[in-house]
Amino acid sequence: MADLLLELLSEEIPAGLQKNAANQLQSLLVKEIQELGLEFVSVGSYYASRRLVVFINGLPTIQADRTIERKGPRVSSSENAIQGFLKSNGISLDDCEVREDKKSKFYVAVFEEKGKPVKDLLASIIQNAVQKLTWPRSMRWSNFQFRWVRPLQNILAIFDGVTVPGSLKADNWEKLFVDYTYGHRFLAPNKIYVENLQDYVKKLENKFVVIDPDQRTNLILINLHKYSEELNLIVREDPKLVEEVNGLVEWPVVLIGNIDQEFMELPSEVLTTSMRSHQKYFSLIKPDGNLASKFAFITNMAVEDGGSIIISGNQRVLRSRLADAKHFWEQDRKVKLEDQITNLDKVVYHARLGTVGQKVKRIVKLSKEVAVNIPGVDQSFVARAALLAKADLVSGMVGEFPELQGVMGKYYALEDGEPMEVALAIAEHYSPLGPADNCPTSPVSIAIAIADKIDTLAAFWVIDEKPTGSKDPYALRRAALGVIRIILENKLKLPLKSLLSKARDLLEVDKTGFYDDLMPFIIDRLKVYLREEGIEHGHIEAIFSASIDDDLLILLERTRALNEFLATESGINLLVTYRRAANIVRVEKKRNNEEFQDKVYDVDMGKLAKDGAEISLLSSILEIEKKVEGFLKEEKFVDAMSSLASLRHPVDNFFGSVTVNVDNSNIRHNRLLLLAYIQQVIDNVANFSKIEG
Repeated sequence: MADLLLELLSEEIPAGLQKNAANQLQSLLVKEIQELGLEFVSVGSYYASRRLVVFINGLPTIQADRTIERKGPRVSSSENAIQGFLKSNGISLDDCEVREDKKSKFYVAVFEEKGKPVKDLLASIIQNAVQKLTWPRSMRWSNFQFRWVRPLQNILAIFDGVTVPGSLKADNWEKLFVDYTYGHRFLAPNKIYVENLQDYVKKLENKFVVIDPDQRTNLILINLHKYSEELNLIVREDPKLVEEVNGLVEWPVVLIGNIDQEFMELPSEVLTTSMRSHQKYFSLIKPDGNLASKFAFITNMAVEDGGSIIISGNQRVLRSRLADAKHFWEQDRKVKLEDQITNLDKVVYHARLGTVGQKVKRIVKLSKEVAVNIPGVDQSFVARAALLAKADLVSGMVGEFPELQGVMGKYYALEDGEPMEVALAIAEHYSPLGPADNCPTSPVSIAIAIADKIDTLAAFWVIDEKPTGSKDPYALRRAALGVIRIILENKLKLPLKSLLSKARDLLEVDKTGFYDDLMPFIIDRLKVYLREEGIEHGHIEAIFSASIDDDLLILLERTRALNEFLATESGINLLVTYRRAANIVRVEKKRNNEEFQDKVYDVDMGKLAKDGAEISLLSSILEIEKKVEGFLKEEKFVDAMSSLASLRHPVDNFFGSVTVNVDNSNIRHNRLLLLAYIQQVIDNVANFSKIEG
């Protein structure tokens, strides 16, 4: 058994592309190896700013002999076609078998191929894998036609301790495989000869390269927390920034810099966003939760002076960045937020949906409709917040930092003397932006956030720009989930269908051919939400197929209640009751093509019901039906199911003493109607036919 180590060394690879490229290269190599009938023990990959590494352990040194089959031309093909196939495979017609499929007979070449030394196969394997690897963006360099994400500088390829014979070729470009690599670009740029994976990892680390991305991440986090704690500060959690910085360095070193006091008057979000977006700096927080006048950053250098020169350079760059932000802040404050509204008429929202100004007018009207259903809301605040919600989009600060939309609107509104409820709604109406984002809880914020998202959904539905498959360019799934979360987390009862209809009517576009499947789309999003909560698919379908209610809160509560109820003894009793009745009805319906959907009343049954158990069951179901109707009106869903579960005893007695399929067809049919009646009463609560297991 032997091991393969492959490293592709290039100029700096964009951080966001490294992990996927390493995984892709690993998969391609494994596929090529498996197609040659080679087995292995384990496989893995590493990546860093300049390197993609794949290692495959436990490969054989000699390929096993194989039986090769290659499909050839049809038997009825021309002689030239048949001879061409034989010649290309180096065989005669005697080496072929005749096989037949649905269409015709054809030749299949069958021959034994003797195994080759694996080292002689690896050059072709690597060549194929590298050329099949795809990049979102690639480039050519010098006068070469070969394309790669960045110029390839070295290819380390070692198998069983020696260099793989061969090279990577493409058009007029060629790079030989070698048994050496290079250390850190500045700290250790000389060649490093390696023998195997362990030797490679150890020698690279001695030359200031941590090749394992998980190890680099741990080093970054440990030192970030260590140095911030020494200053009695806390690092602001930012996993995405850690991941990005991890792809920018090979030897991570944490340094701490200072923010000039003149910039600390800026909103903390401005400072944090400027540092993060432009410079990849980490914000540091004081124990009281306020932003500290210090920042942390990761450098790719080990320095003897503690990094004072590097820190000074980064502070100088940050000073320029924050000076720009301060300029935007000061200029934006010279204009009232309300005076920016007219500029929204110059901003196109969508070519077919008009301007942002038109969207604002719709949100103002729609938010009033939403607010009617929100307890404790101030309609005047709602109208004001809706009017100002998008005004910061034309500010200088949001133009520079789009991610601060809403946030800056809040600050500018407070500067203008707007009520806190209005300012907060401006900041929160975009929320939630994702599953980890919090939902607004203030009544005014809730009204604006729901109105904004419903308008977005209705607008793109009207122009038929719905999500398709994995494509959702306007984030409509996120908008729908946002509406769902806001409603459920704030326990709101909203007439969602009516609001969607109102939103559609407010749109000043052609609605011809509009297919109103927006509500089902939102319901599907709710189902996904519930499945992610751990509720079984069948339990969800049991509730949703039994109810056409657009009250999402009721649907949620009923689904959760059913899920919990079915885990109890009463729930099992109810399910058994339903299935005993449903199974017989289904069999008889199929056998005699009969329908049993008629509702059975006691006056119908009284004439034909003879057995005491039958009469008792009829009496029980009629009594329980009334109770269930009352419980459902009062939204006592668990009580309704508990009442239905009490049918278990009379149903068992019925089956224990009553024969359904008697000779008298009227009695038989009536008894089947009674069982169908049980189904119908239970299905009014939940469709138990959807529940498996």
